Amino acid sequence: MTSVVLSIGSNLGDRLARLQSVVDGLGDAVRAVSPVYETDPWGGVEQDPFLNAVVLADDAALDGRGWLHRAQEFERAAQRVREERWGPRTLDVDLVMCSDGGREVTSDDDELTLPHPLAHERAFVLVPWLAVDPAAVLTVGGERRSVVKLLAELDPAERDGVRRTDAVLG
Repeated sequence: MTSVVLSIGSNLGDRLARLQSVVDGLGDAVRAVSPVYETDPWGGVEQDPFLNAVVLADDAALDGRGWLHRAQEFERAAQRVREERWGPRTLDVDLVMCSDGGREVTSDDDELTLPHPLAHERAFVLVPWLAVDPAAVLTVGGERRSVVKLLAELDPAERDGVRRTDAVLG
């Protein structure tokens, strides 16, 4: 069984509907969905806040590249335009990590990098992930690390920029 941790975010248009489109599109593959968080933009580009969540999903028919292609399909359906790095977007679907039969999948090529190389620096990924998997671990620099500890190492301002909302995906 191939499992994936997806970080989803939107700061353009109907942000919540865009996140819901991913959950709906995954259908029965969805194992868990985090609460929805409003987060400050990351990367230094002036823009509106994001709504972010994490989705855990399983699909025996997909490998890491298959998950990447699914993520890209969701972004295309939301008419995602890649004009500015870390700029505003209708929908962002990132593969944080993938596992196959309980073993973490690694990839380091031009198309797919797993685990996500910046996930450990992003409170908007770690906070929702912990909400659905308090025992989560992520490989950083070749070492398996507790997501709880990774989050604790971030600047408090980064953590405070992730605010839980009342919105629910289902």
